[in-house]
Amino acid sequence: MANKIPRVPVREQDPKVRATNFDEVCYGYNAEEAALEASRCLNCPRPRCVNKCPVHIDIPGFIKHIVDGDLAGAAATIHNDSSLPSVCGRVCPQESQCEGDCVLGIKGEPVAIGKLERFVGDWAIENADKLEQPSIRPNGKRVAVVGSGPAGLACASDLARAGYEVKIFEALHKVGGVLVYGIPEFRLPKDRIVAKEVEAVKRLGVEIEPDVIIGRTMTVDDLLDHEGFDAVFVGSGAGLPRFMGIPGENLNGVYSANEFLTRANLMKAYDERYDTPIYAGRKVVVVGGGNVAMDAVRTAKRLGADSVIVYRRSEAELPARVEEVHHAKQEGIDFQMLTNPTAITGDEKGWVNGIKCVRMELGEPDESGRRSPVKVEGSDFNIDCDVVIMALGTSPNPLIKSTTKGLDTNRKGCIVADEEGRTSREGVFAGGDAVTGAATVILAMGAGRKAAKAIDEYLKGKA
Repeated sequence: MANKIPRVPVREQDPKVRATNFDEVCYGYNAEEAALEASRCLNCPRPRCVNKCPVHIDIPGFIKHIVDGDLAGAAATIHNDSSLPSVCGRVCPQESQCEGDCVLGIKGEPVAIGKLERFVGDWAIENADKLEQPSIRPNGKRVAVVGSGPAGLACASDLARAGYEVKIFEALHKVGGVLVYGIPEFRLPKDRIVAKEVEAVKRLGVEIEPDVIIGRTMTVDDLLDHEGFDAVFVGSGAGLPRFMGIPGENLNGVYSANEFLTRANLMKAYDERYDTPIYAGRKVVVVGGGNVAMDAVRTAKRLGADSVIVYRRSEAELPARVEEVHHAKQEGIDFQMLTNPTAITGDEKGWVNGIKCVRMELGEPDESGRRSPVKVEGSDFNIDCDVVIMALGTSPNPLIKSTTKGLDTNRKGCIVADEEGRTSREGVFAGGDAVTGAATVILAMGAGRKAAKAIDEYLKGKA
């Protein structure tokens, strides 16, 4: 019986070793391990895992292909719904999506769907020249995509397959958006994985132009009125960092997680061959409890700092993936739960030398159902540190809104769009973090795919 086979563990770097390098933590499955894990799938007639996947991959279908030894078939099945399987297999929160609804998980361990998706995605990258490319019939219509993150890449892929001439405009010099500047190398290798996934999108005929800031180099209106595009998809992400508004945030040694991770990831500050300025200090405090906070604190650790997470709720409320928290603890990260900063202190030269905090306790649930943290009177204390990294979430850059007439945004600065990505401007669609604020790769990808379908319907309706 498939459900009698224990879940196949994934091989990983030793924690003490990996805390000193930027090599990938998880090694992933080999062919034998993947086949054994795939054999655990019950092939449910009404698979709950598919409904929980934001892009509705045929999960039992691709897993059956693995069992049968047909990896090309597995890759084709995944690619029907996902443009970035090697990425999603590594960074998606499977425990709260597909694997969270796996029937086997009711009484035991769910099928390792994410690790199997990663295995197939990596196999497809290594065997790209042997895989059949889709036959594309150009339809003469042109679509501009703003941003080369997961939303933009997914939207561009689907439109290219449907026959559109697609051009992606990327503000940075490297393609991939948050995949290259936000997620560290030890979770998502850039050259081996992200660059290869981007190459797969280019093979569909998608053109990508870096170093173009839409809203500065040219506007959305320019794309529609002067550059000959029939529609525009805005997938520009959410790169504007949030701060707490406490005293001392302007001291030297205070970073946003966005800046810290961009310097480390995109600009390779961790590699001594690159002369990128980054100051990791001797003791780093990272404020926040999401995946970005885990990425920042684990990066600081690898750059040689003693690293601390400060989070105002308890561990049960941590929004980060369980796997990321587990890996951080293995690597020696100090977690200070139910702790809230009140001020950052500095020396006479304006550099950080500590952070003042107060202990918290959980009170009544807030609107989201999470219990609100309440200050414990008289519990103030200091943590000595020389770097503070704020990982409190991000919102979209206001540049596109401020340069695009008639484009509605909400009070958080996010572009207002319906479920299919339609905005208040005709011919302009949006999705991913630019609409939702900072979220997950798979949700951004799903939004990009929905928008591609809506753009196709919109342009066919105009024909």
